[in-house]
Amino acid sequence: MIKIEQLSKVFKTANQTVQAVDQMNLSINKGEIFGVIGYSGAGKSTFIRLINRLEEPSTGKVIIEDQEITRLNKKDLRLSRQEIGMIFQHFNLLWSRTVRENIAFPLEIAGVSKAERNARVSELIDLVGLTGKENAYPAQLSGGQKQRVGIARALANNPKVLLCDEATSALDPETTDSILALLVDINEKLGLTIILITHEMHVIQKICRNVAVMEDGRIVEQGSVLNVFSHPKQPVTKKFVEQVMGKPEDEETEELFIQHSNSGQVLKLQFIGETTHQAIISQVAKKFDVELNILQGSVKQTQAGAYGSLYLLAIGEPETINQALAFIRETSVEVEVIQHG
Repeated sequence: MIKIEQLSKVFKTANQTVQAVDQMNLSINKGEIFGVIGYSGAGKSTFIRLINRLEEPSTGKVIIEDQEITRLNKKDLRLSRQEIGMIFQHFNLLWSRTVRENIAFPLEIAGVSKAERNARVSELIDLVGLTGKENAYPAQLSGGQKQRVGIARALANNPKVLLCDEATSALDPETTDSILALLVDINEKLGLTIILITHEMHVIQKICRNVAVMEDGRIVEQGSVLNVFSHPKQPVTKKFVEQVMGKPEDEETEELFIQHSNSGQVLKLQFIGETTHQAIISQVAKKFDVELNILQGSVKQTQAGAYGSLYLLAIGEPETINQALAFIRETSVEVEVIQHG
């Protein structure tokens, strides 16, 4: 559906040259919610603005459904942008216009008749849950309601792609969850391809199936959310995973592991997908003369399934513990022995 090939953006000033996006390559499937995560300055907002050419690429290609966006002239680009909706962190609403008038604005620009505009706007107001707020002005709305207006406006021209640039970072956690649920609902009902830019890993966790991690203008890691969460490779990815999973290697937990490792072996079990439902601990306890004590653990849900980790203290004869480890490894649960100095 969307192909990004060798995409770069260089900003030049009198004093310096900044490589905001550096040779990016990416493929996004039609109809999926794809996440791009990075810290401030990673280049993710520049990247998303390159997709619809709000920023002009220095080099590279953006291809959407076999149409090379980066080669279109101004007239064709204007038409193509009608199929690419965009929502912003700070809403970008017209403050002198009502909810209805804000949503209708892109339809006016597209030359849609008044009757068609009214019908489409009413449909969108119902879709995003703003019934009863049609005649309110942005100043009379909450942050979540403003973002719902922004989403409705972005959907006005029946786009194929929806770009979300930090769409929830200005919202409180409860409102964030409601907006994410709305995006999932829109994705399912309309079959939209959604590209979601964020610096918050829990946003990726909740609604994305695939994710790319950006740092210094480059994609440093990408894959399914389950795989990236369970096997983060890059330091920046590990930091993001810690946002939702916690950091088991902090001083307090490290001391706990060291303390208990004197009386047994500290094991780390990793569960992915259906394995989170396996009663592996009780199975091991029944089969082997090993005492298992839970030290720490967590399980999180993603759109593609659950994943989590569990730290155990295994007490028993070394040979028996090794047999138990071999049994666990025969399942789809991953296990490792945590060593401490």
